[in-house]
Amino acid sequence: MIGKAALAATMAVVLGTAAAGQQAPAVSPEFEAQSRIPDTPGSGPYPAMMEVDPALPDHLIYRPADLAAVGHGKLGVFIWGNGACAADGASARLHLSEIASHGYLAIAPGKWRNGPNAKEPPAPPGAPAPDGSFQPPTTAADLKEALDWALAEDSREGSRYAGLIDENAVAVGGFSCGGVQALQLAGDPRLKTVVVQNSGIFNDDAVRIAGMELKKSALQALHTPVIYIQGGPSDIAYANGMDDFARINHVPAAMVNLLGKGHGGTYFEPNGGKAAQIVVDWLEWQLRGDTEAARSFLGEDCGLCGDPDVRIETKNLR
Repeated sequence: MIGKAALAATMAVVLGTAAAGQQAPAVSPEFEAQSRIPDTPGSGPYPAMMEVDPALPDHLIYRPADLAAVGHGKLGVFIWGNGACAADGASARLHLSEIASHGYLAIAPGKWRNGPNAKEPPAPPGAPAPDGSFQPPTTAADLKEALDWALAEDSREGSRYAGLIDENAVAVGGFSCGGVQALQLAGDPRLKTVVVQNSGIFNDDAVRIAGMELKKSALQALHTPVIYIQGGPSDIAYANGMDDFARINHVPAAMVNLLGKGHGGTYFEPNGGKAAQIVVDWLEWQLRGDTEAARSFLGEDCGLCGDPDVRIETKNLR
């Protein structure tokens, strides 16, 4: 079970300190520093761009700038849940741009609120419910909306994505509260894998947090391979994520800990840092059958196995 101090820290991240509409949200020095980092196109073969599509105005899209270069039926889909379930689609922009640069349409809920090209001010905290609690600014329904939209665009006449989407290369992922959102969608038959980062489901007897009420039984809905990427024991989600992994025995699973990275991960390191590279390798293997990418995870001499800053555990991976 998560400790009281960790719970308090998580609640501060997830909920903020004031009701929406009462005052402008405080902007932390960390947010200011992150927002000064330039948008980057990623290191993959398809330099990525960020945009808001008028047909999906409450989401931020990351995609290869030159869609024609990806090729017919080759564009994967990666739907993302934000940390704190925030309404900031740019809150992991370096991470998502890196993934998009490898030939993926990545979509996060919320406005473009972070970075030098931000279109909106920082996101407010969640809105108060009638009982005085706070509701998360985004929900798993927002992720499903993005998934529905992306797959429908493949067949919509006049869509820039017409004929480009690979319906067999579809994944959902998320950070912290957003990782729980991803797990809420784990039973969707259209998914081929799930990515959970710096996250995990609270034990059933723990204090519940808005947006993270999912019970451990929800893990049984997983029908695809799943990867957890945690920040080591200093990550406030470490215990919950490790407990999830211990309970998952019915699908292939991997647990990767980036030791010493804590809950903040590597999202704002260049090109999303090591976590983004791990996610890319996982997606390339699980969605595209890339055997070279699989070597990061398979065997006693796997690529991640030799990294002193990484601890990897696997189940049923073949």
